[in-house]
Amino acid sequence: MNILWTAITLGFLGSFHCVGMCGPIALALPLNQNSYLTKVTGVLLYNLGRMFTYALLGGLFGLIGQSFIIAGYQQALSITLGIIILLMVLLPNQLFNRFKFTSSIYSFVGKIKQQLGMLFKKKSYSSLFFIGTLNGVLPCGLVYLGIAGAIATGNSLQGSIFMATFGFGTFPAMIVLSLLGNSISINFRSKIRKVMPLFVVSMALLLILRGMNLGIPYLSPEMSATKVECHKCCHK
Repeated sequence: MNILWTAITLGFLGSFHCVGMCGPIALALPLNQNSYLTKVTGVLLYNLGRMFTYALLGGLFGLIGQSFIIAGYQQALSITLGIIILLMVLLPNQLFNRFKFTSSIYSFVGKIKQQLGMLFKKKSYSSLFFIGTLNGVLPCGLVYLGIAGAIATGNSLQGSIFMATFGFGTFPAMIVLSLLGNSISINFRSKIRKVMPLFVVSMALLLILRGMNLGIPYLSPEMSATKVECHKCCHK
């Protein structure tokens, strides 16, 4: 239950970042304006598409986290995830641009945008759902935080549930943005974008603190080695 509360809180608080970053997509959705019901249905399908992609990502990365925990690296995993997130926020973008993998990312994003452009030409429920699924794989600091949480669960199913719950937490802000977007100023979205790094850093520090195994309830609880011991017993 604590994991689910963490996920939905992360999604809800971080969703204000979505207002700044995903605003252009949400505001440009090819919604059917014939009735308020069809418009709301389209917005819900778009957000369900995002939630679907998040759940798939959570399952994949939860499985990766499971392999680390079985090997007995649960503490190291949590600390490493926190440090990586900190570096992504604190180091200048120019430093990352020196690595060749950034060109691959730009190429991938370019292909996703091409597909989105084709879907935006259609006004159908299916296109809105698939716009959401593609939007879910676009590079996003908030999603990276969610993925870090999914990895930390150390379980494919729990990782999937974590990311799905995280996605659900973003629903209120994204639905309001899509339906009442014109009332949200660009200046407001810009201010939210500037505050988001502070939120990301705080989550990274919590991951590091969690991995330090200090015995502090909720913040840094003692990590049980049960999974590792059971794994060893099965191979005796």
